[in-house]
Amino acid sequence: MCIIRKSLLVLSLTFPVMVAGCGRPTVGGAAETTAKAGPAASIERVTAGPPQRKNLVLRTSQPASIDAFETTPLSPKVAGYVSEVLVDIGDRVTAGQVLLRLNVPEMLDERRQKQALHHQAEAEIGLAQSKLTGAQAGVSSARARVAQAEASVAQAAAALEQYRTEHARISELAAARSVTQQLADESLSKLRAAEAGQQAAQAGVELARAELLESESEVPEAQADIDAAAARERVAAADLAYVETMLGYLEFKAPYDGVVTQRNVDTGHFVRASSESAAPLLVVARTDTLRVFVDVPEAEAAFVSSGDAGDSASVRVQALSNREFAAKVTRTSWALDPANRSLHVEIDILNSDGALRPGMYANASIVLEERQDALTIPATAVVRQGTETLCCVVRDGKIHRIPIQLGLRVADDVEVLAGLDEHATVVLTRAEALADEQPVEVIAPDIKR
Repeated sequence: MCIIRKSLLVLSLTFPVMVAGCGRPTVGGAAETTAKAGPAASIERVTAGPPQRKNLVLRTSQPASIDAFETTPLSPKVAGYVSEVLVDIGDRVTAGQVLLRLNVPEMLDERRQKQALHHQAEAEIGLAQSKLTGAQAGVSSARARVAQAEASVAQAAAALEQYRTEHARISELAAARSVTQQLADESLSKLRAAEAGQQAAQAGVELARAELLESESEVPEAQADIDAAAARERVAAADLAYVETMLGYLEFKAPYDGVVTQRNVDTGHFVRASSESAAPLLVVARTDTLRVFVDVPEAEAAFVSSGDAGDSASVRVQALSNREFAAKVTRTSWALDPANRSLHVEIDILNSDGALRPGMYANASIVLEERQDALTIPATAVVRQGTETLCCVVRDGKIHRIPIQLGLRVADDVEVLAGLDEHATVVLTRAEALADEQPVEVIAPDIKR
């Protein structure tokens, strides 16, 4: 009962000052209130104490969803019949494992046709190369004949010169009647025959050169035939490769180690080339690593760090008896979603034991900022005055408003970066209601912060 009376007395003494203090009173206003209240109410009783050193940890806790690291729907590229389904839902598969096969007989026939056309094109290249070789041999032979004909011309010229000299000598002897005229006629006949032989040899040279030109003209033609045959071979090879590629679509393989999560087909089904509305034949999910999707509100988005220096996070899964998984923020969308003004955050978690499954609900807690041994005051000790941030300290029984620089805020604690002595006596509550130079009486806080 005594305590209640004492409390009522304190309330009656302080109530006029509290009313006067609403709306950040000025020094003059506080003095006027004090004058009106009288001597008994001139000193305000305030709860004050020194700022505290604390470890501040700013966290955000948001609902999260778990999904596979990769999900791959397997849809048909070509129409055909399902010949084999080698897996079922829930089966674990390894990269490259054959999961399903289609059968398209007409594509097999087309491959045999393309293979035959390719072999034919290769044979045409061989034939064209043989023709080129023959043309090159003909050029060499023609050049040899030209050389032989030119040698015959030289030989005929030498013979002509010999018979010309001999005829001149015999003609002189016949004129001197040293030899008979018959011998002179014979030498003339030999001279005429040598001249004819020289002309024949010259004609042979021209013929050989003409044959050489003809043979040389066959070489580019043979080379062109090779080029054309090679082009046809490349076309045939491309056609064959295309068919082989399309045949490769008849076999569906696992893109990575994972689990088959959907099967929408049975053996013997006829399937058509995939469309956007058609269901995939199989769906494979990669589950050795899972993605945790979290949406962080705009007010906290600026604090999120990702990558190698990503924020520490813990993911608690209710379905696993609230088991927690430690991880880090792996990546963010950087831009906010305009629909809900949130930042899309992804956390990768190793799932070596397979406990986590895509589609699970979770709660993610992300450590946004940490301050070790930070100097703190309660949020109720902070005074906003225009663009300034202040706090009230008590010196010599009076209030002194001092500017301070704030840092991280966690719950009711605010970090003070500059402007405040850690040994100062700071008004911890109702600081907004106190004026500069106002006399006060300090009351120690009831509960340790």
